[in-house]
Parts: sequence; C-alpha cells; structure tokens
Amino acid sequence: MEKEGLKGYRGAAKEKLISLKARVWGDVVVDTSRGEFRGIILPRSETADDQHIVLKLHNGYNIGLHIETVNKIEELGYRKAHYKIPEKSFPIDPDKPKVTLFGTGGTIASRLDYRTGAVIPAFSPGELYGAVPELVDVCNLNTIKLYGEFSENIGREHWIGVAKAIAEAIEDGADGIVVGHGTDTMHHTAAALTFMVQDSPVPIIIVGSQRSSDRPSSDAALNLINACRAAGYGEIAEVLVCMFGPTSDQYDLLHRGTRVRKMHSSYRSTFRTIGERPMAMVSTSEYVPLRDDYRRRRKDNLKVKLTPVFDDRVSIVYYYPNMKPDIIDSLVDNGYKGIVIAGTGLGHVNRPLYPSLKRAYEAGVHIYMTVQTLWGYVQMFVYDTGRDILDLGVVPLDNMLPEVAYVKLGWALGQTHERDEVKDIMLTPIADEITAREPIDGYLVMQGGLPEVKEFFKSYKR
Repeated sequence: MEKEGLKGYRGAAKEKLISLKARVWGDVVVDTSRGEFRGIILPRSETADDQHIVLKLHNGYNIGLHIETVNKIEELGYRKAHYKIPEKSFPIDPDKPKVTLFGTGGTIASRLDYRTGAVIPAFSPGELYGAVPELVDVCNLNTIKLYGEFSENIGREHWIGVAKAIAEAIEDGADGIVVGHGTDTMHHTAAALTFMVQDSPVPIIIVGSQRSSDRPSSDAALNLINACRAAGYGEIAEVLVCMFGPTSDQYDLLHRGTRVRKMHSSYRSTFRTIGERPMAMVSTSEYVPLRDDYRRRRKDNLKVKLTPVFDDRVSIVYYYPNMKPDIIDSLVDNGYKGIVIAGTGLGHVNRPLYPSLKRAYEAGVHIYMTVQTLWGYVQMFVYDTGRDILDLGVVPLDNMLPEVAYVKLGWALGQTHERDEVKDIMLTPIADEITAREPIDGYLVMQGGLPEVKEFFKSYKR
C-alpha cells in the first residue's frame, strides 16, 4: 500500500494523504477551502515539492492542491491508469495510397512519465494507429520507428539516417512519406531533408505536436491525420512541415522546408513561413494549394537524388552588442570549418571582430552572413560597415534564414571544402532558401491594440 498507494509523494503531502486515507489513482472528491474538486489523484514526480496533491480533473486537465487548503478527501472509486497503448496491425485497403510513417520521437509520439513528471518519447508509430484510428480512413500506413528522441537530441546522424530511410521507402513504392518529429528543431530537420533528399516523386511531410497526447488540447491527432492526407493525396512533392494554421482545430498549413520556422514556444499555430506564403492548406475534408510554384507528384521515376552528408563543424553566431573577438577565435581554435553569422540590420557586426574574422578566413573557415531580423535581406553595400565585412571574406546569403544557412553550410562542407565550390552550393537555391523578392504578404506581424488588428478580430470566430 505504501509503495503503490502513495507513489511519488513524500513529506507533508504524503502525511496528508495517509491521514485522510487517500491513495494515488483514487477517483475522489476533495473538499478544500477554495471549493470542491472531483478527479483522480495522480502520482508525483520524484523531484516535486511535498506541499501539493495533484489531481487530474474529469475535463482532462491537471491541478495542484496545496495541502493546507485540503480539508477532506472522499474516495468514490479507483482508476489506475495504464499509459501503454497496444499496437494494432493496420488494415489494408487496395484503393488507398501507401504512406510510410517514420518515427523519430517528440510529442506526437509520447506519454507522461510519472516518475519524473516529464513527457517522454515512448509510443511507437504502430501505437499511434491505436491512438488515432481515423488514420485507417486516410491511407494504408506502414510504420517504422527509427529513433525515440526529443528534437533537441536530433542531429547529423539522425538526418542522414532519415534521409536514407526515405529514399529506400520511396524506391519500395511508398505514395508518400510522413516523419514524426519533435517541434523544437523540426525546421532544422526540414531543411536538412530538403538538401539531402532532392527530386522526390512523392510528398515528404514532417509533423509533430505542440501539446502532448495526454492533454485535451493536443494537436497530435489532427496534425497526424492531415499529414497522412497530404502525403497520400497531395500533389506537392517536396519536403513540407504540416502543423496547425490557426490556433483552433480548423486546418493545417504546409510550409516549405527551407522557409519555415517555429515562432512561439507554446501556441499550437507556432510554425510560420518566413518571407513567403505557405504552400497549402490541408484539413480532413480538403487540400488547397496556396501557390503554384512547386514540384509535382510523379510516377515515372521513383528515384531520388540522395546526398546524405553533413559536416557538423559549423556554428551559428548570433551577434550582440559588445561581442568580443574571442567568440570567433575559439571556433577557429577548436577546428570549426564554417560560421554562419546572424548579423544586425542589413548584416553587420562590430569592428573589434574584424581581425578575428580575417584570421578565420585565412585559416580556411567559410563565413556567411544572414540577418537576425529573419524577414528581409542581407545588404552589405549600403554602409561602410557592410563593405568592410565583405572585404574580410564574409559572404552575404540574401534572405536565407540563419538556421537554414547553418544546415546548408554543413551539407555543403560534407561534399567539399573548396571555397568557390562551397560558395556556389550556398548561393544556388534548391527550394526557395533564397528568393528573388518577398511577396507583398510575406511579412505580416499582427500587434494587439492597433486599429487594423482590432478590425480583423471583429470578424474572427473562435
């Protein structure tokens, strides 16, 4: 009883539960000085404080009740949770497209670990079907678990592994590819796969979720359904990110892999296309392209142009006032071969960095300039500062996003270290990482309080 009944609780909170004859997984009514609450007592993290009892309300949300507010606990039942979803074999329908889902980890494939209180990558892709049975109405799904990592742990070896697996699945006849991925570095992986897997005959859709599967507000199921629909039926045969468009459950947007970025830490509609328009809208009922300049699905040749290489001796340096030259010097001294600078304004850094940049260039380091504003272009011919930096060998990258520049430089250096060849690779667009201009609606930032924003929200229905 002690071990099972009070799992994770200690100190004062443990004593409170014992005194009120309550136990973990009890379906209870808790009388407190703030009112009455009905729910299930959840285990606590080993590292949590000893002043709260955690209750999962029947609406799915968790609350913490301070023990000093708790007067009485009445147990109505016992509902021990089991967080393992059984895998199901996917029924085959010859009239539906074949989609291969690769699992890498992240919140779209996760569960709650009550030992630590954290969300951990645990569901296999096969379990996703058990959790989202609607997938059977969309496609024939083949699931392959490649990794079980949160996105901050995804890097060079994972990008290469996913790229090779995608190429193999396409050659085996997949009508579309879906990659389940954590959202935090999803845009890095989208860029890497864009460069590593080119000329795909089918869509390659990267998908995740901002809210974990155990939460009522989770976007995991809808994102996964729409991603499979886009992979199986969509005409855009490119690397795309599929995530919520608005914050409500209306539709997902498909973003090109080199122009997408995570822009909010918790919004479900966190992903935005930067400096361009999204590629398409997709919902459970429709697929609407928003542009017509895309590579189309084909059936004549199932080969891809596979270049799964990456030199990870590349760094992004985000310039800030008072930056010291030893930042650049340390990269050179530690053997880095490429530096991407996110400069201020049109692409600037301070003068104290100039000698270190010159030293880096002379040591064979490839140095490229982007802008930390994200929207807009590097333009280093306007001010003396920019011209001086150009003379040091720094190459401007127009409107390439800093993270995309980092990924592309690592990919370029995985092929060659010849300066002119690297420069040619970096400045030759593959999938809109550099564009000739921004469209008129490529930059829209809605700030609260402004008249035009108020007018917009008058017509917005939640």
